[in-house]
Amino acid sequence: MDRLDPNTTNATPDPALRAVDRDVVTTGGATNAFDPWSYRDEAGVAGTNLIGYKVEATDGSIGKIDSDSSEVNASYLVVDTGPWIFGKKVMLPAGTVNHVDHDEQKVYVDRSKDQIKAAPEYDDTINDPSYRDKLGGYYNDTYAATPPGGLR
Repeated sequence: MDRLDPNTTNATPDPALRAVDRDVVTTGGATNAFDPWSYRDEAGVAGTNLIGYKVEATDGSIGKIDSDSSEVNASYLVVDTGPWIFGKKVMLPAGTVNHVDHDEQKVYVDRSKDQIKAAPEYDDTINDPSYRDKLGGYYNDTYAATPPGGLR
């Protein structure tokens, strides 16, 4: 790693770090890195089929989960947005999932509708490394811009 800023909080990486280095940012002795392709331990996803669950952005509903993957280091959700953005699908890396409410069958993500709408367009070639790098990089950058404590 090139540098660490001891004043950095909430895993906000130093913009001078290369994208590869942003994957591991240590603050105060604990690693708080954003990993776009892995669910957070506290999200409550482990071993759950999320297909059909509604997805809530920080500012409202964005659609229902059409497909998902819980593959190690390659987890994601594909969300059918319905009328929100004219029936298009969006792919959300697992790292954007804040928590899951299984009773209400809702997945809460820590991005706004505008951030999700501005993401690289969904591509059926989800296993293409260049697409995954592009999408993961976009969400990593939006995470870096997120204030401590999440979006408000």
